[in-house]
Amino acid sequence: MILTDLTIVEARKMLQQQVCSATELVQAHIELIQKWNHSIGAFLTITEEQALNKAKEIDSKKDYTQPLAGIPIGIKDIICTRYVKTTCGSHILDNFIPPYNATVFNRIEQAGGIMMGKTNMDEFAMGSSTENSAYYPTKNPWDLTRVPGGSSGGSAAAVAAHMCMTSLGTDTGGSIRQPAALCGVVGVKPTYGRVSRFGVLAMASSLDQVGPFTKTVEDAAILMEVLAGEDPYDATSLPAPVPPYHQQLNPNIKGIRIGIPREYFEDGLDNEDRKVIEQAIKQLQHLGATIQEISLPHTKYALAVYYLVMPSEVSANLARYDGIRYGNAPTKEDIHTLDDIYLQTKSKGFGPEPKRRIMLGTFALSAGYQDKFYLQAQKVRTLIKQDFDQAFQQVDAIVTPTSPSTAWKLGEKMDDPLKMYLSDIYTIPANLAGICGLSMPIGFSHHLPVGLQILGNQLQEQTILNIGYALDTEIQFYKHKPPLLSQES
Repeated sequence: MILTDLTIVEARKMLQQQVCSATELVQAHIELIQKWNHSIGAFLTITEEQALNKAKEIDSKKDYTQPLAGIPIGIKDIICTRYVKTTCGSHILDNFIPPYNATVFNRIEQAGGIMMGKTNMDEFAMGSSTENSAYYPTKNPWDLTRVPGGSSGGSAAAVAAHMCMTSLGTDTGGSIRQPAALCGVVGVKPTYGRVSRFGVLAMASSLDQVGPFTKTVEDAAILMEVLAGEDPYDATSLPAPVPPYHQQLNPNIKGIRIGIPREYFEDGLDNEDRKVIEQAIKQLQHLGATIQEISLPHTKYALAVYYLVMPSEVSANLARYDGIRYGNAPTKEDIHTLDDIYLQTKSKGFGPEPKRRIMLGTFALSAGYQDKFYLQAQKVRTLIKQDFDQAFQQVDAIVTPTSPSTAWKLGEKMDDPLKMYLSDIYTIPANLAGICGLSMPIGFSHHLPVGLQILGNQLQEQTILNIGYALDTEIQFYKHKPPLLSQES
């Protein structure tokens, strides 16, 4: 028996039956991190001592009834963790140690979860490959010559490589679902406001959302129960009650209406990926779902809208990193005026991608251009939202590809930002509309995982979890392991 191969559900049973201890579980994952992190680059900070101390504390009480008691978890380095360095993947926050926890991390700890460390990410969550980290790129556990996706690539790779049983990421334009697809794990982007953003360093405030990576859809339902709920510290969090997602999981999807948007299956989707996705849709139909074609006509504008709205919010949110309030201040020898502080801090602290997006957003919000670009983009965003509203009057959920292709080679798209941006083309509309989405692995193409995206209306996480659970029960992709882990068998 290999402890690191367990799902959360399996591990909970073993802990409750005292077949293994939380300390043994954590130690097994630490050993895997020590063995593979230098090759994969999933973690930026490893909290080995804290993890073992927390595990021993849980074992001493012999109470494993909490939903995540003893479960090893990775936390994306954009989420504040008290007294543990939080860099956001950027040199400008090299030495930032938060004095408080993000709400989502508090909820993880209250549920008994054990943090293994802070996971790597694209700088300030800006990227689709985790090659934009200021420290080092993360590599895909299925093929170390390929990217894991981004910006939450470290969190996805950590779960795929069994370095932790679950992890937290953030999704602004697909940064949970896309790396989940490329790494062969489950990733959930909740409805906007379903999960608190308090203590999560902001990239684009009207788009960001925190969600989990797991090996199975059933595990994802457990995490959603822990994470979801109103937070008085976050004015955008929704006051809606949280259903018992895990208890209400139902693999019977007979009669569920699933829409297939024709716009997502046009040119641009890899042919081999298409075959795998079409096979999964047939399986859903075999399980009793009703499949019908729908149209989301304004999808073609989503990428353009996103790359006006998102950089505009980035330029406002990153203004605080000025070397005075946040960010590493330059040396006195470099400073002669207040402008020198700003210029030195930002030019040395930010990498190329944040600078690119700050400049684009500042331009879009500048006098004479705000009405022409930013406000026009917001109007089209409303049309995209209305497309989904109309679609959900006809269907209960929407199924699409998660990514146009499987994981690409490291460095392949780094010199072409537009080509990199296109990799999020299927995930961006959900963020613009504020709806929920799930990506789950359904098979292989070119020997790499393929992800299926299941979208639901606002606060319909239970619906997409049920559909994913039904398919996951059939496929059981989690039983496949990356080749490098075969050495652990």
